[in-house]
Amino acid sequence: MAHTTVPLLLMFFLCTLSSDSSFQPALVLEMAKILLENYCFPENLVGMQEAIQQAINSGEILQISDRKTLATVLTAGVQGALNDPRLTISYEPNFVPVMPPTLSSLPKEQLIRLVKNSVKADILENNVGYLRIDRIIGEETAVKFGSQLMGNIWDNIAHTSSLIFDLRYSTAGELSGVPFIISYFSDPESVIHIDTVYDRPSNSTRELWTIPSIVGERYGKKKDVIILTSRCTTGAAEAVAYALKNLRRAITVGEKSAGGSVKVQKIRIAQSKFYITVPVARSVSPITGQSWEVTGVSPNVHIIAKEAVAKAKSLLAIRNYIPKVVQRISDKIDRFYTFTERVPALLQLLESTDFLSVVSEEGLAIRLNQVLQTGSEDPRLTIKYMPEYVANVEEGHEHDKVPDDPGLLTEYIDTLHKVEILPGNTGYVRFDKFVKSSANLEEVMTKKVWVPLKDTANLIIDLRYNTGGSSTSLAIILSYLQDTSQKQHFFTIYDRIQNSTTEHNTLPKITGPAYGSKREIYVLTSYYTASVGEEFAYLIQSLHQGTVIGEITSGTLMHSKTFKIEGTNIAITVPFINFIDNNGEFWLGGGVVPDAIVLAEEAVDHVHEIAEFHKGLNSLIQGAGDLLEDHYAIHEVALKVSKVLVSKWADGLYRSVVDFESLALQLTADLQETSGDHRLHVFHCEVEPESLHELPKIPTAEEMGYIIDALFKIELLPGNIGYLRFDMMADIEVVKAIGPHLIKSVWSKIKNTDALIIDMRYNSGGYSTAIPLLCSYFFDAEPLHHLYSVFDRTTTTMTEVMTIPKVRGQRYGSSKELFILTSHMTGSAAEVFTCTMKDLNRATIVGEPTTGGSLSSRTYQIRDTVLYASIPNQAVFSAVTGKMWSFSGVEPHIAVQANEALSVAQKIL
Repeated sequence: MAHTTVPLLLMFFLCTLSSDSSFQPALVLEMAKILLENYCFPENLVGMQEAIQQAINSGEILQISDRKTLATVLTAGVQGALNDPRLTISYEPNFVPVMPPTLSSLPKEQLIRLVKNSVKADILENNVGYLRIDRIIGEETAVKFGSQLMGNIWDNIAHTSSLIFDLRYSTAGELSGVPFIISYFSDPESVIHIDTVYDRPSNSTRELWTIPSIVGERYGKKKDVIILTSRCTTGAAEAVAYALKNLRRAITVGEKSAGGSVKVQKIRIAQSKFYITVPVARSVSPITGQSWEVTGVSPNVHIIAKEAVAKAKSLLAIRNYIPKVVQRISDKIDRFYTFTERVPALLQLLESTDFLSVVSEEGLAIRLNQVLQTGSEDPRLTIKYMPEYVANVEEGHEHDKVPDDPGLLTEYIDTLHKVEILPGNTGYVRFDKFVKSSANLEEVMTKKVWVPLKDTANLIIDLRYNTGGSSTSLAIILSYLQDTSQKQHFFTIYDRIQNSTTEHNTLPKITGPAYGSKREIYVLTSYYTASVGEEFAYLIQSLHQGTVIGEITSGTLMHSKTFKIEGTNIAITVPFINFIDNNGEFWLGGGVVPDAIVLAEEAVDHVHEIAEFHKGLNSLIQGAGDLLEDHYAIHEVALKVSKVLVSKWADGLYRSVVDFESLALQLTADLQETSGDHRLHVFHCEVEPESLHELPKIPTAEEMGYIIDALFKIELLPGNIGYLRFDMMADIEVVKAIGPHLIKSVWSKIKNTDALIIDMRYNSGGYSTAIPLLCSYFFDAEPLHHLYSVFDRTTTTMTEVMTIPKVRGQRYGSSKELFILTSHMTGSAAEVFTCTMKDLNRATIVGEPTTGGSLSSRTYQIRDTVLYASIPNQAVFSAVTGKMWSFSGVEPHIAVQANEALSVAQKIL
């Protein structure tokens, strides 16, 4: 970048000069020389002088007669090219340089008076310290008069509870004094690297560190410090604010600071009346890797400077209250949180949390919520900023009063329930609220709901308008959806407040007729379905008693108490009840995801479609099992899997299936889990797959060269080691067709090597028919070797595969070293070759375990539908051990990461 910046700079100001000006090229050359020797970013100036000289020699430099115009043009060019607004060129014929005296050279009395006038200390209400520094004194002055300054100023505020550190009017000072100030706000145990300053004229670098031993008492690291800044804050004061802010030791409040410089010099350009102002030193923070120069220090809290003190006071009031808020939140968690075993860790986490970034009550709520969410992993345990908080009645404890009078009770039930018989003899019941159970209630429910629905073909339970109620009614409704002979555990409720655990199981007796579990149940949900309504939908899925259709529920599972923290707008919601399902898993809410996600208003229509699909579901599942029994290579495994599929359907585990696509996914998961064979696969395809009838295509003469180039890669490695990579196993007829070309362009180049590495890391398989031919090249012609045996389930035949007595071209032989590289992608026929060479001790295998693919799989259509099953119909048996290895994969002799396999094989060779 440096080499392109300077020519751009030159082009900018040289091309803007007027043709009737009188410009002196020497001025520009001298300016470039000053920049090269003094500018604190010399790396940006590489090639500047040469580029200027070239421009002068080419005659492109035009002259400007007006000196001030020239200075303006030069300034714009330099600033624009180097992106540094501190670089300025000025024309000042009457400028008289004045060297201000250093502080250390002043008389002692004058120095002390100057320092005292630039420092103001006070103690505000609530024991808040106030320290204003308008000039940062340097190291030498601090060493000379530190003790006097401490006694008169610092000792008054060292014991305050918190500090407002005012740098709004600090416009002067020395960088060497920065470590002294920072040290008062740090611990002495370990020094901190604050800043690194590079000085260009001396080409030297100085590091600033905190001081282990200082005069007076440190303010320490724990008490709150707020730094006030303004747009006038500049220089060393910016270094103080920047360091304390990024060390997370102080909060900055006010305006963005000036963005000054460590050191700027005004240098005369040769003997002219032109001067260039140059930043000659630069600061780089080791904390951030950046600097406060030019950009300034951005405050944590932006506010106009004159209001900064008031803002700091209110902020300190909030921060002073943080420990009390944390303690009260800890108390609520300790008393009410249902996961008692998690409480100690949460309390410890709250106690150790850093709240430095908190600058408002809302920010405190956000920070506390982050801490609790991370620590508990419980979405119910939340803290919110709630300025308009209204106490809520806790769900699960107080409900609408259920009337005892039978007549009034019937009217009450009619307002909450609706029962219909839909076309197709589909029962429909809408529950808008789950009412707390009672003997009278059950009698009315039997009469109003279960008797009218008892003879329907299937049942819709509509929860789209259900926002909760009582969990006690769930077991009753679920008991009606069971067979009377079934006894099942539904869920468990643990109540922290009552310290009680209640199990909800099938009721021993119900009043009316059971609907049973044989017919299909469809539960409708919407975004409004909440609380106990969500629990019911969740249990329907968990117990495999029905299919949920509609929208994802609201995710407002309650069983929580909300407390407002006294004196704040912060509220904590603490779950005091745990809902534990029939599998022993804690459900923490978050919304129930339906088996079929559709718009709530379209849910009933989708019920009819899914119910129709479910009618043929058993036949499809049996069809998949039949195909497995007829074609899967290991018949006893096929029988076992087929029985499991039917059993799972009978147990309701396929009720979550709502279409062909979801059925394919479920069947694939069940086939693979039960058999342990990941090659079994069911897929959904609207068009008949070509693989059902696919035969290998014999390439044309034009295609042969392309195929060889695409599939094979050869190389001669050092030490006369051959390297052969091929990424697909071709059919034997294809190999025969391309054989002459293959021998000439591939085999002839590696056949005479002393050792060979065959790379199968990217070979996922293909046809197995050419494996005997490939293996034969690495054995002698006589005797023939038994490679492996193949059992074909389709023909129920066992075939011994042998080496071939005659091959085209020269064999590699049986004595030279052979290495095969593998990865987790190596599969199918590539594995057969690899495993065979390993079993016969003909090759060393290096790399990762292989996939465990099939020697041969075929695709079969399930019951004349759009579902197809890919079933391995052959099993491979080792010629040495006699054991089948078809889906167990090949373990390498030397196990390494696939990307390291080649280099490891080379090292061994």
